[in-house]
Amino acid sequence: MSINPKSTAKIGEHPLHPMLIPFPVAFLVGALVSDLIFVGTADPFWAKASMYLIGGAIVMALVAALAGFIDFFGEPRIRRLTDAWYHMIGNLTAVVLALVNFVLRYSQGAEAAIKPWGVVLSLVVVGILLFTGWKGWEMVYRHHVAVLDTPEQRASERGPRRAA
Repeated sequence: MSINPKSTAKIGEHPLHPMLIPFPVAFLVGALVSDLIFVGTADPFWAKASMYLIGGAIVMALVAALAGFIDFFGEPRIRRLTDAWYHMIGNLTAVVLALVNFVLRYSQGAEAAIKPWGVVLSLVVVGILLFTGWKGWEMVYRHHVAVLDTPEQRASERGPRRAA
Protein backbone atom coordinates (compact mmCIF):
# COMPACT_ATOMS: atom_id res chain seq x y z
CA MET A 1 0.00 0.00 0.00
CA SER A 2 1.18 3.50 -0.79
CA ILE A 3 2.20 5.89 1.99
CA ASN A 4 0.42 8.80 0.25
CA PRO A 5 -3.29 8.76 -0.67
CA LYS A 6 -3.56 7.80 -4.35
CA SER A 7 -5.57 9.32 -7.13
CA THR A 8 -7.82 6.70 -8.72
CA ALA A 9 -8.77 8.80 -11.77
CA LYS A 10 -5.46 8.95 -13.60
CA ILE A 11 -3.61 8.25 -16.82
CA GLY A 12 -0.53 6.27 -15.91
CA GLU A 13 0.59 7.93 -12.69
CA HIS A 14 -0.81 11.36 -13.66
CA PRO A 15 -4.01 12.35 -11.77
CA LEU A 16 -6.74 13.78 -14.01
CA HIS A 17 -8.43 16.16 -11.58
CA PRO A 18 -5.50 18.62 -11.29
CA MET A 19 -5.17 18.62 -15.09
CA LEU A 20 -8.83 19.61 -15.57
CA ILE A 21 -9.47 22.20 -12.86
CA PRO A 22 -7.56 25.09 -14.48
CA PHE A 23 -10.24 25.34 -17.19
CA PRO A 24 -13.32 26.13 -15.07
CA VAL A 25 -11.25 28.31 -12.73
CA ALA A 26 -9.85 30.39 -15.60
CA PHE A 27 -13.27 30.64 -17.26
CA LEU A 28 -14.98 31.81 -14.05
CA VAL A 29 -12.28 34.37 -13.26
CA GLY A 30 -12.49 35.49 -16.88
CA ALA A 31 -16.26 35.89 -16.50
CA LEU A 32 -15.76 38.18 -13.49
CA VAL A 33 -13.22 40.24 -15.42
CA SER A 34 -15.50 40.54 -18.45
CA ASP A 35 -18.42 41.46 -16.15
CA LEU A 36 -16.35 44.29 -14.72
CA ILE A 37 -15.32 45.44 -18.19
CA PHE A 38 -18.99 45.43 -19.24
CA VAL A 39 -19.91 47.52 -16.18
CA GLY A 40 -17.20 50.00 -17.11
CA THR A 41 -17.84 50.16 -20.86
CA ALA A 42 -21.44 48.97 -21.47
CA ASP A 43 -20.08 47.12 -24.52
CA PRO A 44 -22.47 44.16 -25.09
CA PHE A 45 -19.58 41.99 -26.32
CA TRP A 46 -18.36 41.64 -22.72
CA ALA A 47 -21.79 40.63 -21.44
CA LYS A 48 -22.00 37.82 -23.99
CA ALA A 49 -18.38 36.83 -23.32
CA SER A 50 -19.22 36.43 -19.62
CA MET A 51 -22.21 34.25 -20.36
CA TYR A 52 -20.21 31.98 -22.68
CA LEU A 53 -17.34 31.78 -20.19
CA ILE A 54 -19.74 30.75 -17.42
CA GLY A 55 -21.35 28.13 -19.69
CA GLY A 56 -17.94 26.70 -20.61
CA ALA A 57 -16.90 26.75 -16.95
CA ILE A 58 -19.94 24.71 -15.95
CA VAL A 59 -19.23 22.05 -18.58
CA MET A 60 -15.55 21.81 -17.66
CA ALA A 61 -16.34 21.88 -13.93
CA LEU A 62 -18.57 18.85 -14.37
CA VAL A 63 -15.77 17.00 -16.16
CA ALA A 64 -13.27 17.97 -13.44
CA ALA A 65 -15.81 17.02 -10.75
CA LEU A 66 -16.19 13.56 -12.26
CA ALA A 67 -12.46 12.96 -11.84
CA GLY A 68 -12.60 14.48 -8.35
CA PHE A 69 -15.50 12.24 -7.32
CA ILE A 70 -13.66 9.17 -8.59
CA ASP A 71 -10.68 10.12 -6.42
CA PHE A 72 -12.84 11.05 -3.43
CA PHE A 73 -14.95 7.89 -3.45
CA GLY A 74 -12.14 5.61 -4.69
CA GLU A 75 -9.65 6.32 -1.88
CA PRO A 76 -10.91 6.14 1.73
CA ARG A 77 -7.92 8.11 3.03
CA ILE A 78 -9.02 11.11 0.94
CA ARG A 79 -12.53 10.96 2.40
CA ARG A 80 -11.04 11.13 5.91
CA LEU A 81 -9.50 14.56 5.18
CA THR A 82 -11.51 17.56 6.35
CA ASP A 83 -9.82 19.63 3.62
CA ALA A 84 -11.20 17.23 0.99
CA TRP A 85 -14.75 17.77 2.25
CA TYR A 86 -14.35 21.57 2.26
CA HIS A 87 -12.85 21.39 -1.24
CA MET A 88 -15.66 19.24 -2.63
CA ILE A 89 -18.59 21.02 -0.96
CA GLY A 90 -17.17 24.44 -1.78
CA ASN A 91 -16.66 23.54 -5.43
CA LEU A 92 -20.15 22.10 -5.70
CA THR A 93 -21.50 25.34 -4.23
CA ALA A 94 -19.48 27.38 -6.74
CA VAL A 95 -20.83 25.34 -9.66
CA VAL A 96 -24.43 25.68 -8.45
CA LEU A 97 -24.00 29.46 -8.13
CA ALA A 98 -22.40 29.59 -11.58
CA LEU A 99 -25.37 27.65 -12.95
CA VAL A 100 -27.78 30.14 -11.33
CA ASN A 101 -25.71 32.96 -12.84
CA PHE A 102 -25.85 31.35 -16.29
CA VAL A 103 -29.62 30.74 -16.11
CA LEU A 104 -30.22 34.37 -15.09
CA ARG A 105 -28.18 35.61 -18.02
CA TYR A 106 -29.74 33.18 -20.47
CA SER A 107 -33.31 33.94 -19.40
CA GLN A 108 -33.02 37.72 -18.88
CA GLY A 109 -30.41 38.47 -21.52
CA ALA A 110 -26.69 38.66 -21.00
CA GLU A 111 -26.61 42.43 -20.53
CA ALA A 112 -29.66 42.79 -18.28
CA ALA A 113 -28.54 40.13 -15.80
CA ILE A 114 -25.09 41.54 -15.09
CA LYS A 115 -26.12 44.53 -12.95
CA PRO A 116 -26.11 43.85 -10.05
CA TRP A 117 -26.64 40.11 -9.52
CA GLY A 118 -24.44 38.79 -12.31
CA VAL A 119 -21.40 40.65 -11.00
CA VAL A 120 -22.21 39.73 -7.40
CA LEU A 121 -22.58 36.03 -8.26
CA SER A 122 -19.34 36.08 -10.28
CA LEU A 123 -17.51 37.73 -7.38
CA VAL A 124 -18.88 35.23 -4.84
CA VAL A 125 -17.94 32.29 -7.08
CA VAL A 126 -14.37 33.55 -7.49
CA GLY A 127 -14.15 34.04 -3.71
CA ILE A 128 -15.29 30.46 -3.16
CA LEU A 129 -12.73 29.25 -5.71
CA LEU A 130 -9.95 31.01 -3.80
CA PHE A 131 -10.96 29.08 -0.68
CA THR A 132 -11.42 25.71 -2.42
CA GLY A 133 -8.18 26.15 -4.34
CA TRP A 134 -6.40 26.72 -1.04
CA LYS A 135 -7.99 23.55 0.34
CA GLY A 136 -6.99 21.63 -2.80
CA TRP A 137 -3.38 22.70 -2.36
CA GLU A 138 -3.57 21.74 1.32
CA MET A 139 -4.54 18.26 0.18
CA VAL A 140 -1.47 18.09 -2.07
CA TYR A 141 1.15 19.85 0.03
CA ARG A 142 0.07 18.94 3.53
CA HIS A 143 -1.63 15.56 3.01
CA HIS A 144 0.28 14.50 -0.12
CA VAL A 145 -2.83 13.38 -2.01
CA ALA A 146 -1.84 12.02 -5.43
CA VAL A 147 1.85 12.64 -4.72
CA LEU A 148 4.05 9.72 -5.70
CA ASP A 149 5.85 8.02 -2.87
CA THR A 150 9.58 8.68 -2.79
CA PRO A 151 12.01 5.75 -2.87
CA GLU A 152 12.76 6.49 0.80
CA GLN A 153 9.06 6.20 1.70
CA ARG A 154 8.77 2.90 -0.16
CA ALA A 155 11.89 1.59 1.59
CA SER A 156 10.63 2.59 5.05
CA GLU A 157 7.30 0.90 4.32
CA ARG A 158 9.13 -2.41 3.76
CA GLY A 159 10.82 -2.04 7.15
CA PRO A 160 14.44 -1.92 8.18
CA ARG A 161 16.92 -3.96 6.20
CA ARG A 162 18.70 -6.77 7.99
CA ALA A 163 22.42 -7.17 7.74
CA ALA A 164 23.40 -10.28 5.82
